Amino acid sequence: MTVSVAATPPLTARFRSPGGVPWLALVALAYAAVQFAFVVPHLGLGWDETVYVSQVDPRHPAAYFSAPRSRGISFLTAPVLAVTGSTTALRMVLALLSAAALHAAYRTWRPLLGPGRTAVAALLFGGLWTTALYGPLAMPNLWVALSAVAAVGWFLRGVRAGARRRALTGLGATVAAATLFRFSDGIWLALPLFAVCAVVPAWRRPPPALAVVGGLVVGGAEWVAEAYVRWGGVGARLHAASGTEGGMRTQWAGGLAWRSLNGPLLCRPCHVPLTQPELTLWWLALPVLAVTACVVAWRTGRAAVTLLPVACAAALSVPYLLLIGYSAPRFLLPAYALLSLPLATLGAHVVEALHRPRTRTLATGLLGGLLAVHLSTQFAILHHQAADARALSDRYRAAAHDLRRLGLTTPCLVSGKHAPPIGYYTDCASADVHGNNRDTTVPALVHRAEHEPTAALVRRGSRPPHYARGWTAQPLPGTGLTAYVHSPLRRPM
Repeated sequence: MTVSVAATPPLTARFRSPGGVPWLALVALAYAAVQFAFVVPHLGLGWDETVYVSQVDPRHPAAYFSAPRSRGISFLTAPVLAVTGSTTALRMVLALLSAAALHAAYRTWRPLLGPGRTAVAALLFGGLWTTALYGPLAMPNLWVALSAVAAVGWFLRGVRAGARRRALTGLGATVAAATLFRFSDGIWLALPLFAVCAVVPAWRRPPPALAVVGGLVVGGAEWVAEAYVRWGGVGARLHAASGTEGGMRTQWAGGLAWRSLNGPLLCRPCHVPLTQPELTLWWLALPVLAVTACVVAWRTGRAAVTLLPVACAAALSVPYLLLIGYSAPRFLLPAYALLSLPLATLGAHVVEALHRPRTRTLATGLLGGLLAVHLSTQFAILHHQAADARALSDRYRAAAHDLRRLGLTTPCLVSGKHAPPIGYYTDCASADVHGNNRDTTVPALVHRAEHEPTAALVRRGSRPPHYARGWTAQPLPGTGLTAYVHSPLRRPM
């Protein structure tokens, strides 16, 4: 199998102004501007975010950190949280960092695709509502996506004859970053990279494979060490992670991913009906376009820069489409990021294959119009989902305000429904005796309640847990929750 990774000539002037406009930088700036306009203002921390940031926030007790999680996003936010507890400040820093990371990740591909295609690919990915929403959020999926884009780009540059050490260093560092942000995703990213090192004769050299191995070791060291400290080994942690995910086994979750494409942010259990099916056509067309891009690339002798990102995108999709029984729009961000590269190349190839200038202009206008319509629909979904996320975090804060009014002051404990985020906002520890994130037992919780104020949260109208039947019921207005409160300093009425 002969594979060429020679650099593609830059796109023609229709993708660049005569003065050489830095399109990729402009895309990154636009990405940052969208985040500041739609997401950053007034958006509090979500459920998973409070788990990640509480690990390194000196102002709050750490929430339970379950087996599937990795600590990369906690490490990323730690410097900000060491200085300030302001959620807005955290959002602003993450928005700027994600825009810079978008630019850096796709810039890796400029010698491979040229500046025009690279900028279009960044726009395709940065224009998705999920990409814009999760830029300023303390969540790992976007960072895995950008790390994967950079890793595949550095790999293709590192396997070329006479490749500089910089490419191999970049490959190892970006594989390490992806693994640090999400251990399992790092493994899935590395598998196709190892495979092509074995299959492609020209790439059967130790340095690229060793760079990938080094990245996995460095990025996964903390996760493996924690596996032995807290769970007794890697196998035990993987077993616990499977239980937290609801049992990882072969099952088709593509339908769930499609139904939740426009929200909700977490579809578990995923029984929601599909909303606005006309806005999911791009997603249904994505695999067809990816296959078409592979065929075109193979026929034009440019297979490597298309087939490898598609293969890595497919690998990173496996756990979220074939192994779990729920979905969230953010899960496939790494796949979208990688697929944006061959799609941009396919669009450019279609235009360049036309010989008549007028036909080229019409084709360019048509593709540009389709892209504009797609981006406008993504912005509409972004506005709606950001509003929903803001309303949910407001309910968490309202519940926390009421709990403090009811006497829950540090040290204190919150258990039950939405315990981690509400506990975070109340400045209390959180714990659960049931569910996927069970981290304590009923006797241990009751013993703790004898020494500090404790609240058990349930949906309004539901019965209290048996250990809280003698505690005082307190409705939490506007949240849909009832708190059963017990204070050792004040006996229940």
